[in-house]
Amino acid sequence: MGAALAAGTVLCASGAFAQSPTLAQAKSRGILHCGSGTGLAGFGIPDAQGTWSGLDVDVCRAVASAIFNDPTKVKFIPLSAKDRFTALQSGEVDLLSRTTTWTISRDTALGLNFAGVNYYDGQGFMVRKKLGVNSALQLSGASICTQQGTTTELNLADYFRANKIKYEVVAFASNQETVKAYESGRCDAFTTDASGLYAERLGLANPDEHVVLPDIISKEPLGPVVRHGDDVWLDIVKWTLFAMVNAEELGITKANVDEMLKSENPEIRRFVGTEGKFGAPMGLTDDWAYRIIKHVGNYGESFERNVGQGSLLKIARGQNALWNKGGLQYAPPIR
Repeated sequence: MGAALAAGTVLCASGAFAQSPTLAQAKSRGILHCGSGTGLAGFGIPDAQGTWSGLDVDVCRAVASAIFNDPTKVKFIPLSAKDRFTALQSGEVDLLSRTTTWTISRDTALGLNFAGVNYYDGQGFMVRKKLGVNSALQLSGASICTQQGTTTELNLADYFRANKIKYEVVAFASNQETVKAYESGRCDAFTTDASGLYAERLGLANPDEHVVLPDIISKEPLGPVVRHGDDVWLDIVKWTLFAMVNAEELGITKANVDEMLKSENPEIRRFVGTEGKFGAPMGLTDDWAYRIIKHVGNYGESFERNVGQGSLLKIARGQNALWNKGGLQYAPPIR
């Protein structure tokens, strides 16, 4: 191979790097198939022209950038919570990136692999201000709208059972139906991930009449998902996310990434591909991470424009800040 292989690299018997059937299929069709949500502001939603944007959407665009050097080579396939895993398992989509919580049953029994966490979330509640409620613990006897087939529904049952509070669940197949039912007054409260509450509140007829309660009743680590059985593809999606986080930590942005090609800093040189051979084991070019930042930007840039201060949601970084800024976002090094 010429240069020495990176520690831990596994070769096939032929001496060639292992291949990814998912990558080969995406390259053959010339486009990435990404399973997305059915429309959630800040995370994944199409505009009037059908162009998708959002934090989850950026993960797919970043993967396409690494593979094709083109963030537009993605077909977004809207999937309901009920259908999302079947679509991934069947091969209808190459990866799933749509506010999906990492749990043990999904990671093992469903034959899936989570590639990381692109948003640390937690389940909350939204109510009408006129209800006069300041805490979820005051929702005794309330009717609560939620979506079927989600961890949200399970967490709701656990929380009220643990606190010995009686409630009535009003469940719907889709998120849109759930929100519509809440707004029409069919239930006293609406529960989902806190990020989703802030996003859906913006779409209500009178957002100021509704309040998100401070209670967070669960851990919801959200991230992209792939199928079991294609380790190289898992590596590609996982390291795409890691590259975006590492770029923010290194100060590499969409605006300065070209200038970083001239850097003498060995960590930056490895990142942009001017030193080392880190793309080949994944079937990618050595400038794969450079491509991601050039087209999509680093994690912080994606966060701010989609859900942070540059967006309508204006969600604080909080747990999603870098590890050295008081948050949980941390990525292994490229070396």
